[in-house]
Amino acid sequence: MTQVLKVLSAIWKSGAEIIVLKDGSLKLEKHYLVLNETLRAAEPIFPQIEEWFKSWEEASAPDKTLMKMVHQTCGWQHNPKLNEWICSDIEALTFFIEWQETLAKNGWNDIYEDYRQFENEASNVLKKKLYERAVLYANQNK
Repeated sequence: MTQVLKVLSAIWKSGAEIIVLKDGSLKLEKHYLVLNETLRAAEPIFPQIEEWFKSWEEASAPDKTLMKMVHQTCGWQHNPKLNEWICSDIEALTFFIEWQETLAKNGWNDIYEDYRQFENEASNVLKKKLYERAVLYANQNK
């Protein structure tokens, strides 16, 4: 899965987006922004890329929130609202750091490796707290 996230991060960093269509297929928007070498790297692993996107389809809202936070932190996908929240909510930022530390203790030491396999009960408690803070912030800033 490491290669998948490296390729996806290169696509996202280029300014292109991968959209999941209603039929489950993927569409690369702004493909002209992606380097040819990245497109060549994506081609042989396309089934794994599709699998990665499908693995998020049934994910819970807390799981998707953490995924967006990781992508924002890594600079892969920018999310101004999430960035504003995490910069203004010190407690949430602290929970996010603790969540990452928990995953690191469980062996997550490569941002290009899917962190979900390193989650445990302690990280899930922090994930829940983070999501609750995100909902609170969103509701206060409507």
